[in-house]
Amino acid sequence: MGILISFQIAYFIHTMKILVIEDEKELAGDMVNYLSGENYRCEMAFDFATAMEKVNLYHYDCILLDLMLPGGDGLQILAHLRRHNKQDGVIIISAKNSLEDKIKGLNIGADDYIAKPFHQAELAARIHSIIRRKQFDNSNLIVQKELQIDLLSKTVTVYGKAVVLTKKEYELLLFFIGNKNRVLSKSALAEHLSGDLADMFDSHDFIYAHVKNLKKKLNEVGYGNYLKTLYGTGYKWEI
Repeated sequence: MGILISFQIAYFIHTMKILVIEDEKELAGDMVNYLSGENYRCEMAFDFATAMEKVNLYHYDCILLDLMLPGGDGLQILAHLRRHNKQDGVIIISAKNSLEDKIKGLNIGADDYIAKPFHQAELAARIHSIIRRKQFDNSNLIVQKELQIDLLSKTVTVYGKAVVLTKKEYELLLFFIGNKNRVLSKSALAEHLSGDLADMFDSHDFIYAHVKNLKKKLNEVGYGNYLKTLYGTGYKWEI
């Protein structure tokens, strides 16, 4: 009891979803390659219309937003997100480095601003900070009664006992905790785990299997049965 045992998966909230909205395809590819190496799951949009379609269909933990896009202004996308109360984190990325552009973006609701050229490591650090602040109240330690997850050392305990999860089960656990007391449909869970590929599945049986295994493993170490199945609706982490 009380001994932290390491996860056997080297993931943290880097399994969160990133949307790169950038018309410079080489730069976008460089960002995606770097962030994928940090275990973020990334998607890309190279123009205004594609970006608007994606932000309307999906939720992202952080959006990297260029201001100058074919077909429209990146700030219009930001304004659309905030007007519809979407909580996606947004980092403005632009060659423009004027104080006016920076202030305008932050006033509309951007979380951060970084000017080109930039170091990929700095960008990753800013993404980390935004996701941590939005999802987990700016903490690297998640504690919910008997369950504890240390996001930096990648350890988890329930009454001091280890819970060994697959990558998908771990992603689900963080997603449930980050959305506690909210009903999450199987479609929302499928989209979170698979992104653009979610629509390719004929059923959501794989979600049922992952959730079932997650509940089983948590039950084995005696957690408080917070993960509820709402038949015909979805799931809720109720605490």
